[in-house]
Amino acid sequence: MCQSLVNKNNIPGPRYTSYPTVPYWDNETFSLGEYKNTVRQSYIESNRSEGLSVYIHLPYCESLCTFCGCNKRITKRHEVELPYINTLLKEWDLYLKFFATKPRIKELHLGGGTPTFFSPENLEYLIKGILRTATLADDFEFSFEGHPGNTTKLHLQTLYDLGFRRVSFGVQDYNEKVQNAIHRTQTFEQVQQVTQLAREIGYTSVGHDIIFGLPFQTQEDVRHTILKTKELMPDRLAFYSYAHVPWQKGNGQRGFKDSDLPAPADKRAQYELGKALLASVGYVEVGMDHFALVTDALYQSMENKSLHRNFMGYTASKTQLMVGLGVSAIGDSWYGFAQNVKGIEEYKHLVNEQILPVFRGHLLTEVDESVRQHILDLMCRMQTRWDEGTLKIQNLDEVLERLAPLQNDGLLELDTEGITILEKGKPFVRNICMAFDLRLQAHQPKTQLFSMTV
Repeated sequence: MCQSLVNKNNIPGPRYTSYPTVPYWDNETFSLGEYKNTVRQSYIESNRSEGLSVYIHLPYCESLCTFCGCNKRITKRHEVELPYINTLLKEWDLYLKFFATKPRIKELHLGGGTPTFFSPENLEYLIKGILRTATLADDFEFSFEGHPGNTTKLHLQTLYDLGFRRVSFGVQDYNEKVQNAIHRTQTFEQVQQVTQLAREIGYTSVGHDIIFGLPFQTQEDVRHTILKTKELMPDRLAFYSYAHVPWQKGNGQRGFKDSDLPAPADKRAQYELGKALLASVGYVEVGMDHFALVTDALYQSMENKSLHRNFMGYTASKTQLMVGLGVSAIGDSWYGFAQNVKGIEEYKHLVNEQILPVFRGHLLTEVDESVRQHILDLMCRMQTRWDEGTLKIQNLDEVLERLAPLQNDGLLELDTEGITILEKGKPFVRNICMAFDLRLQAHQPKTQLFSMTV
């Protein structure tokens, strides 16, 4: 990759799991009562045809991984499991009051934290508690994030018996020095064991997460990790850039110095190397930072143009309504977003008082809805089109002006109807989306809010 392009475009920018992005939510005009109404409306419009998605945040971890920016609580006390699960089920009951019929669940995902911190028995209790009050869409998909160091055969079998068919394991890097720096150690043999166990049990999609740009990481480390990954051939891979945001409260990214991180050019070279190695063994790039074999549903959804992106990342199909359960979880009614409180004690207190534990949110305007669709199209299909209808862009001349340097650099094709991101431009998709981000452009932050785009 041209070094000048990296230097020019390596700026702070959102990852666009939503639009507007969280720092630009209009909390002052947000109304929890109005958000509840949008949940009811979205449910009526979509439950019968699509079903809904459920994201469940399980925040506990036994040790702190210093690369992680997620909301978590570090403890070795497993007696915390059941009280937290009971609170999750009470929160789900609060949402059931908005639904006139039994919800049809299309997607359910367990994230964290470390979902496999929880015992198989308690995870079974949680999922059965949800399913007792719901039906399943014909094409439902259940998935969870597993730690290779503590995911047992019983975890895999229990969740499989409950309908889970997709699992992703956090690998990050196989180099011992890198693992020590990020305080996340697991051997290749552990990853191999859980990958093989999942396949033997019957999981149809096994994924690995790999990160580039980690402290002390080199191109040789990336090569070694991907060549080891080749031995296992997971169905899909998240190969993404380490998001260095140590200023965000409580994320724990303090176990190493900024000088320990690869320089931007080295980091991008790691990505280019990894991408080439993955392509050489049969992986196809899907959207941004994701790769899949052609037999995996993620690749197939890209081919049939049903690929979607939300707070759970890329998904193989869209649901209009996503319910977020647990501390810090974000719900999406399609017309608005709402995020739960981040403290476990406050979360439990509010739910036990029969109050939705939301502390901030955003209700989308018509302009927001248009911009969101353009950014979704860019993220999922690497192109977008505008016309005189609902996708008409406000201030189109300004958007085109911001796109012009990217066009001049050969990153995209622009015509009177829209744009297409070229192969050269795929590493800069976040920068291209930023040209459409009216809220970002209107309120440029005085301090850094986002990780670097390259």
